Amino acid sequence: MAGLVQDCFSIGSTVACTTCYNQNIEGEVLAFDQQTKMLILKCSSASNSSKLNDVYILNLALCSDVQVKKEVNSLPDPPQSLNLQRLSTRVRNQVEQKKRLVSALAAGVSQEGQNLFLAIARTINQVSWAGPNIVVFQDVTITPPYKVDNVNGSPESRQLTYVKKIVEKHVNDQASATSNLSSPVVSA
Repeated sequence: MAGLVQDCFSIGSTVACTTCYNQNIEGEVLAFDQQTKMLILKCSSASNSSKLNDVYILNLALCSDVQVKKEVNSLPDPPQSLNLQRLSTRVRNQVEQKKRLVSALAAGVSQEGQNLFLAIARTINQVSWAGPNIVVFQDVTITPPYKVDNVNGSPESRQLTYVKKIVEKHVNDQASATSNLSSPVVSA
């Protein structure tokens, strides 16, 4: 390593270094492990978004020209406490959603049926398979070939109307995507 590496970097300090790929990285220290010489830097986003940051995990054994641009000596604010119940609920909801998505793939139906199932699942949580049929809100059924005419349920049901609108939008989106792929691009 060409530059002098300090024994410790203070959290919040600004550090610049050059990676083994000759990439110059400068950012705020989020963490540093002295034993493994691993440094985590928060840098401004490559997408130039002020709301986003890029985070780099750097092995300083593979970096050169490590420089402390601005040292921070004050202790950082303690991290906010986590709401474990909220995190647990979020994890449970994500697991349930992934299970629904896997069931769409495992149902053994056409790609169109799987795509429609996924489109509905993005909006409505109460969607499942009953053989080749998609069941929404436990009382609306969509049978193959998964078009608006194949949506069945109680005629006066608001849920039936809502599901039909979703299916219609999905079918139209699929048709326009297909036509965009097949139409030639004309440039002036």
